[in-house]
Amino acid sequence: MSAGHHDPFDLFVGLDFHQTIDFDKRSLRKSMRLGAADVRKEARRLVSRRAISAPGEMPGQQSGALKRAIGIVSRGSRGGWIKVGVRSIPGSAFYPAFLFYGSPKTGLDKRGNFMVAALNNRRSVVRGMIRGALRESLKPR
Repeated sequence: MSAGHHDPFDLFVGLDFHQTIDFDKRSLRKSMRLGAADVRKEARRLVSRRAISAPGEMPGQQSGALKRAIGIVSRGSRGGWIKVGVRSIPGSAFYPAFLFYGSPKTGLDKRGNFMVAALNNRRSVVRGMIRGALRESLKPR
């Protein structure tokens, strides 16, 4: 097999006790929205401290623009995924990248990645919500 090339395969599974299983996406989409809101809330909490941050710490809040810009960046067309991050901040350079990578030009050192920390803090809760919704969304007939 060459790199990047995958051969397709067919998989057939017979179910003796059910003819079909319906998949209702509404509850799954709802749990994904709630999970995204939970991660957004945690990320905003991590940057909501009113202080100047030291290198390696989570960014501190001065104006609140970064905190307000955290939200849903994009979502799948059929509700299969949601991306939470920092939306663009009108009238300014995209400074979350400066916070993450640092800037030798301005003397700004790297800060902590608050989005990764927020996801890691809420991972088990969000995963549990989505698993429960997936269980509810599969309806055997």
